Amino acid sequence: MFEKKDKKVLLLTTGGTIAGWADDASQPLKYAAARLNGAQLLATLGVSGLALELEEVAQVDSKDMDEQVWRRLLERVVHALSDPQIEGIVITHGSDTAEETAFLLQAVLPPTKPIVLTCAMRPANAMDSDGASNVRDAIRCARQSDAAGVWLVCAGEVHAAHEVFKAHSTRLNAFSSGDLGPAGRVNAQGVSWLRPVNPPAQITDVKTVLNTTTWPRVELVVNHAQADGRWVRALLAWDKPAGCVVAGTGNGTISAALQEALSDAQRQGVRVMRTSRCAQGGVQEDGEAMFENLGSLSFPQARIALMLRLLQEKAQEAKA
Repeated sequence: MFEKKDKKVLLLTTGGTIAGWADDASQPLKYAAARLNGAQLLATLGVSGLALELEEVAQVDSKDMDEQVWRRLLERVVHALSDPQIEGIVITHGSDTAEETAFLLQAVLPPTKPIVLTCAMRPANAMDSDGASNVRDAIRCARQSDAAGVWLVCAGEVHAAHEVFKAHSTRLNAFSSGDLGPAGRVNAQGVSWLRPVNPPAQITDVKTVLNTTTWPRVELVVNHAQADGRWVRALLAWDKPAGCVVAGTGNGTISAALQEALSDAQRQGVRVMRTSRCAQGGVQEDGEAMFENLGSLSFPQARIALMLRLLQEKAQEAKA
C-alpha cells in the first residue's frame, strides 16, 4: 500500500482556452485556443512543486472535441484508476464542451477516485488569466478522499458532472448547477461541501464504449417558433441518425409540425427523446408526452446519454 505522501495527481491536458495564447495580452478575448502543449501549459501554471504526473492527451479547441479525443481520454483515465500511486485525476479542458466530457466520464466510469475537469475563461498570457487558480483548485479537489466521482471545478466552485452547464459565454464564473447551486467550494484546506450529491447510475461500462468501433450518431433538434420539422425530414432523407434529442420549449413541449416529423423518424427506427432548451428545471413528466424525456440534463448532455444508451443496447444485442 502506498502512503499518502507517495501518491500523486495525474494531470491530463486536452487543449482549450486554458492552453490558449493571445497575440496581444491586453485583448484577452482575441486569442487562439490550444496553442500551448502540455509541457508549455504546465510551465505557466505555477504548480511545479506539487506531486504531479503530466500527460498530453490532445491539443484541441473544445468546440472540436470528438470521439477520437474522448477515446484517448477514457483510455488514460482507466489506466490511472487502476494505478495505486494516482490518488486523483485532473483534466484541463476547453470550457465550451466541458459539461459533455464530464457527463460522458461519469456515465461510463466507476467512481473510485476523484476525476476533476477544469478550464479557463482567459488565455494563459492574459493579465487576468484564471487557468492557474482553477488548476490549483482542481488539484485540491482531486486529493480529497471523499471526492470520488466526476466533477468540474471553476472559479472556486465544485460542480457535479450531471448537474453542471456553461451558463455564461465570457465571465470567469461561467458554470452553474442551476437551482441546486454548486456542490462545494474550494479553499486552502480542500473542499467545503455544501450539499450531498447523488449521481445517476452508469449508463454503460467503459469497456463496452472502448470496444465499440463506431459510436451511434445522435443529432440535436431545437423546438422554436415556426419549427416545421423540415430539418428532421432532411436528416431522414440524407443520412438517418441512430437517435435524435429534441430540446423542447418550456417543459419539453414540441410544435405539432416538429412532433409529426419526429414521429416519422421514430417509425423509421430513430430513437427520439426530449429535454428542455431552458437552462434550468429540465422536463417534469406530464404523463401524456409522445417521447421519453431525459429529465434535468442539459441538452448537450442528453445527447451523450442517448448515444450511450444506444451503444449499450447494441452491445447487448450482439451478445444475445
